[in-house]
Amino acid sequence: MNIHAYHEVQPDVLRADSERHVGQSVQRLEDPPLVQGQARFAGDINFPHQLHMRIVRAQVAHGRILHIDTEAARAMPGVIAIWTGKDVADIPPIPFRATTVQGLEPYCQPILAQDYVRYVGEPVAAVFAVDAYLAEDAADLIWPDIDPLPVVLDASGEVGEFLPGYSTEPTIIRKGYGDVDAAFAQAHAVVELDLSIGRHSGVPLECRGAIGRYDAARDVLEMYGAAKKTHWNRDEMAKMLNRSPSKFHLHGDHVGGGFGVRGELYPEDVLVCLAALRLRRAIKWIEDRREHLMATNHSRQQRHQVKAAVDADGRILGIRNTLFHDNGGYVRTHGPRVADMSAGLLLGPYRVPAYAVEAHYRLTNKTPCGTYRSPGRYETTFVRERLMDAIAHRVGIDVLEVRRRNLIGPEEMPYARPLDALGTDVVLDSGNYALLLDKTLDRIGWAEAQADIARRKAAGEVVGIGLAMFVEKSGLGPSDGVRITVDTAGDVELVTGAASVGQGMETALAQICADGLGIDYRRVRVVHGRTDQIAFGNGAHASRVTVMSGSATQIAAAKLRAKAIDIGAEMLGLTPEELDMTDGHVHARGVAAGRRIGLQDIARHVHAGSRTVGRRDPGLTAEGWFYSDHMNYPYGIHVAQIRIDAGSGQVEVERYLVSYDVGRAVNPMLIDGQIVGGLAQGLGGALFEEFTYDETGQPLSTTFADYLLVTAHEMPASVDVLITEDAPSPLNPMGMKGAGEGGTNAVGAAIAAAVDDALGQPGFVTRLPVLPAAIHRALARRT
Repeated sequence: MNIHAYHEVQPDVLRADSERHVGQSVQRLEDPPLVQGQARFAGDINFPHQLHMRIVRAQVAHGRILHIDTEAARAMPGVIAIWTGKDVADIPPIPFRATTVQGLEPYCQPILAQDYVRYVGEPVAAVFAVDAYLAEDAADLIWPDIDPLPVVLDASGEVGEFLPGYSTEPTIIRKGYGDVDAAFAQAHAVVELDLSIGRHSGVPLECRGAIGRYDAARDVLEMYGAAKKTHWNRDEMAKMLNRSPSKFHLHGDHVGGGFGVRGELYPEDVLVCLAALRLRRAIKWIEDRREHLMATNHSRQQRHQVKAAVDADGRILGIRNTLFHDNGGYVRTHGPRVADMSAGLLLGPYRVPAYAVEAHYRLTNKTPCGTYRSPGRYETTFVRERLMDAIAHRVGIDVLEVRRRNLIGPEEMPYARPLDALGTDVVLDSGNYALLLDKTLDRIGWAEAQADIARRKAAGEVVGIGLAMFVEKSGLGPSDGVRITVDTAGDVELVTGAASVGQGMETALAQICADGLGIDYRRVRVVHGRTDQIAFGNGAHASRVTVMSGSATQIAAAKLRAKAIDIGAEMLGLTPEELDMTDGHVHARGVAAGRRIGLQDIARHVHAGSRTVGRRDPGLTAEGWFYSDHMNYPYGIHVAQIRIDAGSGQVEVERYLVSYDVGRAVNPMLIDGQIVGGLAQGLGGALFEEFTYDETGQPLSTTFADYLLVTAHEMPASVDVLITEDAPSPLNPMGMKGAGEGGTNAVGAAIAAAVDDALGQPGFVTRLPVLPAAIHRALARRT
């Protein structure tokens, strides 16, 4: 695989001197411990006399628990305790995060099944033993007696019963604006599609893990192995366990991949903490791969019945969208967010005068769902771009031209849609979609590629090229804060409530901080994942860290710089207006070679034990907070060129381009890595990965032999990444937009278009993943 990346730096952000770090592809601060074998993952954390927890999981998809026989397991030497649902009935179910949708509480998941099981893999008992192997052997002796009940597996089929008085459709989300009936009444044509996205999810290299520990001497409960949402998880678990948050600390260390699924609040997290309290010993739980594939959040599975009313020129007059979201057995921490985002963000970069959506949020007897990289956008970009291609075919115009005719123009920005998503109004903050389309076509050499595809088709090859446009979202508020402190050696500590899940946030925040203070970014140590170090934090999700935490860092660095100059003025006998700060020193403006005072000297000057601290608050430190009411919206385009093996139907991706406008790039190398990694996951959902079930709800994808991850072999032979900065966000001082999910967003849509083109069958792909058997049948029909 060859990777080419081009960062198109705008002239007005060219760096003035060599000390500037923002915009530079500096090396990651996170890498040395990872590449030297010194990282600390959950599996590396141990405490003296710890116990190991093993979960007994339901083997049927839906049923009533009659009895759980634990006697044989309890008799095994070394087994300390075994819990079933009765032992934890006093612990409330796991809650979900903020949503405007009401009435979902009865559908939340208990930490061990209470009376009923609702999916294969649901925890029904927990074994605590002196070693992990013994715990697993004991768990094998526990066989729950469960009376099977009918299963619900099709979210678009009949609604079933969750509990007496509660159906398996907890809510229907409705949004819309404009006169949709009038749009369809005056339409030149109506284009209608029935599209489905399969069930897949994040599969990190490191499975989940959690270690609970209670320190009776300090009356402090701790959990190690946290990630993503440490503060929210701490606060909610504290409520569940009836503890004060100030006596409950979560610790996040290295994480072997997050992707949305790792770091949510799961039953196992609560169980290790509860057991640490009750048993007064550290409790360790490490998930195995089979557990991960059937117990960790799934995602994506939706069916869309979508219609577009268009005029004779292919301009959209209105869209109706009915979707069925398959959320699995319970409402987990995300609540209905994916369905809600699918409803609110389907329209992408296009002007749509009228829109109506009805999202059926359904529970089935499958693994519960959450978010997975680009949630709600991967699905809706596939639907929307399929629709655009179908409109082009219907009215007889080129697929590029139909997009150009419907794109929102830069002069229309900011573009407010009468919709909401994630509890915020949808206002596209900035963008020049047509310009990026031009740059993309030029970068890929669209005309030449089309000619080459035509030549190869004439020679008998099954080859095609497809394109898809998308709008991402990032920078979810409402707030984020950091604290920056300079110690008496001149080193800088930045404490944040954001989380590192491998995305490079330590490096990005250090770059922003370093530019603010005029120092080398390698002098900045970023502390994260510690609820005992900072009172508030919003973790890492929704592509928000660089925007929210980065903006807070810029504010804190500016405050600290002003404070250092103010103190330096006192030490130099000058006014602050006469001073500047470069290379970590305060000096007279314009005479950097004269008397200089280092940050370490200033830190000593205001140290609490110094006689010079005077009446001021001691320490060279500052906090910065950034607030935002609206998300911002990066945007991009994917182009896929494929070849199909006529004998097997297997798709080979020959060439792939992702162009992406991020407003302002803090570290282009990190963005490039995010995009290429996201592309791999998007390809998985487009061509390989799918969780399937038999008719009784038994999962059929519980090993890597059945759940087919993309490897280096399946990646495109050539990957090209174009990073642009044409539309800085007006919503933060640096103009930044998030970059974590743009590599995934449009892969399914672009691959679908390329497969259609290769087969010469517009509209052939109606579901993801598109598998070789379906393509092979299509090829057979051609002959």
